[in-house]
Order: sequence, then C-alpha cells, then structure tokens
Amino acid sequence: MMIDVPDGKDPIAYVWGEMVPGIGTAAAKFSLKVYSDTTLGLREFEAARLRIAQINGCIFCQDWRTERDGARVESTFAEAVENWRTTDAFDERTRLAAEYAERYALDHHGLDDEFWVRMSASYDQRQIVELTMCLGSWLAFGRLNHVLGIDTVCVLPTGTA
Repeated sequence: MMIDVPDGKDPIAYVWGEMVPGIGTAAAKFSLKVYSDTTLGLREFEAARLRIAQINGCIFCQDWRTERDGARVESTFAEAVENWRTTDAFDERTRLAAEYAERYALDHHGLDDEFWVRMSASYDQRQIVELTMCLGSWLAFGRLNHVLGIDTVCVLPTGTA
C-alpha cells in the first residue's frame, strides 16, 4: 500500500472515510448509487465495469461480479470482455458497452461520429448518460484504489465510510 494505515484500521474505511471524510463519503455514496440505481441490463453493466477494471488493473474490481436478483454473469464473462471485439458471447448492446468503456478510458478524444451513431442506435440518450456516469465512477475509484495499493483489500463501499 502507498498509504500508511494504522494497525487495526480497515484500509478502505480509513482512506475513504477518515483521511478525507467529506470527499470519501460522497465518493462512496456515488459508487453505491451506480450499483443500486442503475437501469442498465446486467450484462452491459458488467461488460463496461469489467473492461474498466481490466484497464485500471484493480484487483478487487476484476474479481467482483455484480449480482442482481440472484443472477450473475457466467464465469467466462471476463474473458469475453477482454475479447469484446471477437467474442460471440455478446449482443450488440453488451459489445458496445465494452467498447465504450475501453475508448472512454484510453481514447476519449477518439469517440467519433461513427461511434456515436452506433451507440445512439442501441442506447437512448438517458442510457448513454447513465453509462457514462458509471464509467466515470469505475475509472476514478478503481484507479484510485489501485494506484494507492488498496485494491487488494477493497470491498464495495457501504456509504458510511
């Protein structure tokens, strides 16, 4: 870890809650809202989330699987996300979610008209905004945890950090 965490303290609660309580608590609440209030389908949500996790290198985020009503993506899903261009496991929306995540994280200036035509054919504007906010959350917080070396002790924030 890049941050000295006092003995007996939970690293996530300490970094997010005690070190920067105003910002950290707000960030934790935003992160939770991404999961609790999304209207995106589980597969497209997970494809985008996992692609960001793979790019960020966040250990926890790569191992985490979102669950909804007892359902999770299949065990081979992460490999399919990594190979989003060629996998036959994805429908168009799921493939676009993985593509958008990658381009958002690595080449946001390259999001051209051709891409937006394809996105707009599969997602309405509200869904595009929602997915973009999710991407921003995962990119920022997964990267923060990985850079500070706390991604190996991470848990999904409770909003009370």
